[in-house]
Amino acid sequence: MMIPACRLADLPRGEAHRLDIDPPVSVFHTDDGELFAIDDTCTHQDASLADGWLEGCEVECPLHASKFDLRTGAVDAPPAKLPVRTHEVVVEDGTVYVRLSTDAPNLPPCVAARLAGGPA
Repeated sequence: MMIPACRLADLPRGEAHRLDIDPPVSVFHTDDGELFAIDDTCTHQDASLADGWLEGCEVECPLHASKFDLRTGAVDAPPAKLPVRTHEVVVEDGTVYVRLSTDAPNLPPCVAARLAGGPA
């Protein structure tokens, strides 16, 4: 399933666009013009990676500075230990679409409990 994210013209290089779905996904437009989509929530704690700092093909979590590789989802250093999911990005007729991964997300415990209907 492909989800429309935004118009490519509305996503400047060096910026991110967050999709408010469960769990949230963000599309990043790198300074080099590449597009990547990853789960928006840091795997360590409930923080939006779209609010982080984009440098090259990495985004740094705004809370505790773990960096995630936009190409693979891999994390470089604690406190985050688990990777984020990556998603396919397709651009058709000027619109950016995200094809969601079928892999299970790696969410921090507080977010996983909330999505499962438990206490946040």
